[in-house]
Amino acid sequence: MSKNEELRKSDRQRRALVVGLGISGAAAAISLKRAGWNPVVIEKASERRSGGYFIALFGAGKAAADRLGVLDFLHDRTAFKGVNYDMDRFGEWRPGLGFRDIPGEPWLMLRGDVEKATFKAMPEDVEIRYSTVPTKIEQDAGGVDVTLADTAGGGVTTERFDLVVGADGLRSSVRKLAFGPHERYLHRLNYMLAAFQLDEGLGDLSPRDGATLLEPGRSLWVFPFSDHAPTVLLGYQTDDVDAEFTEPPAVRARKAFGPRPTGDMLGAALEAMEASDELLFDSVEQVHMDRWHKGRVVLVGDSAWCVTLYAGMGASAGLAGADLLGTMLGRHDDIGLALAEWQEQLRPFVDYYQKLGLDQTAVFVPNSKQIKLRRMFARGMAMPIASQVLRFINTHNKSGRMKDADIARA
Repeated sequence: MSKNEELRKSDRQRRALVVGLGISGAAAAISLKRAGWNPVVIEKASERRSGGYFIALFGAGKAAADRLGVLDFLHDRTAFKGVNYDMDRFGEWRPGLGFRDIPGEPWLMLRGDVEKATFKAMPEDVEIRYSTVPTKIEQDAGGVDVTLADTAGGGVTTERFDLVVGADGLRSSVRKLAFGPHERYLHRLNYMLAAFQLDEGLGDLSPRDGATLLEPGRSLWVFPFSDHAPTVLLGYQTDDVDAEFTEPPAVRARKAFGPRPTGDMLGAALEAMEASDELLFDSVEQVHMDRWHKGRVVLVGDSAWCVTLYAGMGASAGLAGADLLGTMLGRHDDIGLALAEWQEQLRPFVDYYQKLGLDQTAVFVPNSKQIKLRRMFARGMAMPIASQVLRFINTHNKSGRMKDADIARA
């Protein structure tokens, strides 16, 4: 393309297709609009999702959300006055560790809170098309031709864009069409998880209190909120991920927790799982890619890296990545240069979050030795002086700093 053609192109508002209306997709649309682009958002679902499980929004996410105008629609749901218990199947309750005891200073909330906030912050003139999926992506030096299928009406069109942003999750259609098959990039960790909301407290547990039930290779977590019913996370190791999808989720979870009596709390959680209308049941996998962009196609959020729920940084990394993408595209007319600088600045943080996701499998689904160490740590936190020291270390160690760092200002 000649220099005059590039100048003429920079004079008009560039058009971007954003695939996916989750946190990363909505944030990317806001960020691109802020940078002077014209984003068009497509979503395979027939409407915006409203549910969600427990998430933590760390400083990296809060800083990005603030710049995107999203933070004003969010609030911290942390149940500061609640108690966290470590329990077993047979009714023994001990003081335990909660999410407030991990490094960093997060706001605790539901995933749906952030999705709703990004949607509210999105400019009204951003075009959104539901029940729409990409089926073909072809690009050249001047743009990207995308074939779009309307799954509700049955129509098919091909449109041209200056950029395609894939923000369509772990099993991204954009990644498959533009980069290659899922098997090339997905890295299974051999864990399964089930996450869902409760309508009220679980069993005898107060709605403002949290709990863990830890057994070697499997766990139950109850996450409380100050102003919302709790959410539940079940996790377990598996030797055969594919087999986990051959039966209903609750059946697989019951098999994973074995034939012994469940006890009141685990039994109540499994019953609630069976009754849940909005259940996340999936394998724990990361996306490993050398490059998150290829020509005029770029991936953001779980499509590009998927740090996993165990890292606790999915929403924060998605917001930060989308925020930085718009910044770089607004700074450079050269799309290739913008994407290269975007990845260079973001990559060290995402690499660290992915490592954290691997390390923290031991936190969420521990073995026998790790369970014992966790209980020793919990006893230390119960001592006033030791508790202050341990909280200081948690807040100021590398993990806390990396989670709370403002990536765009790094």
